[in-house]
Amino acid sequence: METQAEFVVGERRCMGLDVHREFAQVAVWQGGLVWQAGRFATTPDGVRAFAQELGPADEVALEATGNTWAIATVLASRAGRVVVSNPAKTRAIAEAKVKTDKVDAEILAQLLAADYLPAVWRPDPDTAALRRQVLRRAHLVRQRTRLKNQVHAILHRNLIPRCPAADLFGHKGRRWLAEQDLPPDERAAATALLRQLDFHGQELREIDTDLGKVALGRPEVLRLMSVPGIDATVALSIVAAVGDFTRFRTPEKLVAYLGLNPRVRQSGGQPASHGRITKAGPAHARGMLVEAAWSASKAASRCGRSTSGCRPAAVCRSLLSRPRASSPCCAGI
Repeated sequence: METQAEFVVGERRCMGLDVHREFAQVAVWQGGLVWQAGRFATTPDGVRAFAQELGPADEVALEATGNTWAIATVLASRAGRVVVSNPAKTRAIAEAKVKTDKVDAEILAQLLAADYLPAVWRPDPDTAALRRQVLRRAHLVRQRTRLKNQVHAILHRNLIPRCPAADLFGHKGRRWLAEQDLPPDERAAATALLRQLDFHGQELREIDTDLGKVALGRPEVLRLMSVPGIDATVALSIVAAVGDFTRFRTPEKLVAYLGLNPRVRQSGGQPASHGRITKAGPAHARGMLVEAAWSASKAASRCGRSTSGCRPAAVCRSLLSRPRASSPCCAGI
């Protein structure tokens, strides 16, 4: 990596990295001065070579992106501190009139030196792996839904009535589908879609097996499953998104992290106005919680409890912020 200025060995250095797929631009702050320090390749060898130049007095900041965590893991083995910032909250970069790689790296270095950089919690390797598994499962579910919708679209545009079987893609439904009069090209398309659906179904079963083994080894997952409406899939999604529950001092902070708290606007002597939920944070975990809320509401209505006027977001906040004291899910969370 090329260096454009000399630095004082042993003094605090703050480095800002503007990370791209193939390279990272480096800016260095030290003693109130900022200079550009060139760039290095974001390859395993390039990142390791850059890390060799770091020491315990060095601090590094970079924004969260696709390859950020792999880079941060290597740099953390040498640097005294590595901070991954939230791009959505780094307004000095997002709203800058002049936005280049060098300017972005320089702003990151200055914000890090001032300790004014909104950091992102860094998950441990097990939590990071669980997040990847949960998101892969969600991707498979979305793919299966798209395939099913395409089959329904074929039937709809050929004026085929609804399938009398409860599940079009079960054994009875597929026998009924095979008997329908479809043009040759549509028949071939439906057959191909069913093959893809079977493949994704097998992949989903395999990942569900792997996630089931993970769930049995995570006590927090078993505790969450004691909450009405939360099954293993929802519990794993919450644990993957949250990671360490102890980093939230209050239940309200956990609710805010998942984006289930309402927006609040207040100025001057006017009363505060509350709007819709913020929808900040992990969208997948929030969606799973909404599904759990609907399930809990239906279960309550079957038990004779009134659920009129209940909104899913309100039920989610209730599940997260006001758990029953006797519930084992409260222990250790």
